[in-house]
Amino acid sequence: MRGHLTQQRAFDQTAGFLKTAKSVLFITGAGISAESGLPTYRGLGGMYNDRLTEDGVPIETALAGATLRRSPDVTWKYLAQLEERFRGAAFNQAHRVVADIERLWPRVWVLTQNIDGFHGDAGSKNVIEIHGNIHRVLCAACAFRMNIRDFSEIEIPPLCPRCGHLMRPDVVLFGETLPVEALTTLVEQMEQGFDLCFSIGTMSVFPYICQPLEDVQRRGGFTVEINPEETGLSSIVDVRIVSGAVDALTRIWDVVSGGAGTAGHCFS
Repeated sequence: MRGHLTQQRAFDQTAGFLKTAKSVLFITGAGISAESGLPTYRGLGGMYNDRLTEDGVPIETALAGATLRRSPDVTWKYLAQLEERFRGAAFNQAHRVVADIERLWPRVWVLTQNIDGFHGDAGSKNVIEIHGNIHRVLCAACAFRMNIRDFSEIEIPPLCPRCGHLMRPDVVLFGETLPVEALTTLVEQMEQGFDLCFSIGTMSVFPYICQPLEDVQRRGGFTVEINPEETGLSSIVDVRIVSGAVDALTRIWDVVSGGAGTAGHCFS
């Protein structure tokens, strides 16, 4: 009955598999943070008329690695605009449930496309930030790096306090390759396999986002998609939950815990 369960049955079945799982992979995208008030990519595109910035180029060009190297003032200007749009937001109950599951289950990892750092803020430790983190800046010249709360703490564009070289955000810009360390960690974890995989709030358009779930399924693991919109994975997952992340994960957790909350309980 893949994809045809009633909503409550979907919550119950997912909770049942979660109770017995020894290893869980959460794959998250913009949808999980949208409920914290952060815009999705399409929402960010809406900040610019016909996707053109005031400099007359698409936002994808302004936020490209090549533009950062050629015209750092342009890239940093739009990074600052986007970061200001994020400012003041915080992790939500969906992030908290993921963190609680990591704390209580034997092995749990998060693969996230989001650069907001909310999973770590909520308490998750095993997080693969495949696109980086907007709250880290680094110097390509001397490898100095620092964590910041928001861009109000730095000059735009920022210069390295150690060597004076231009710094960059620790995020993957358009046209850049994925970070080797994050990819290596992902490969290592996938080699161990997972009993259960959640895809939450992502359209799953990138191979490195959809293939991990497909791999879990090939190995006999249980797969769940939580998304109000249909995606390329919707037709193949074991359970599809048409819902936002906060409502779905809260209701799944209520079934798992019997409404008792998270502290002091381990159901795996």
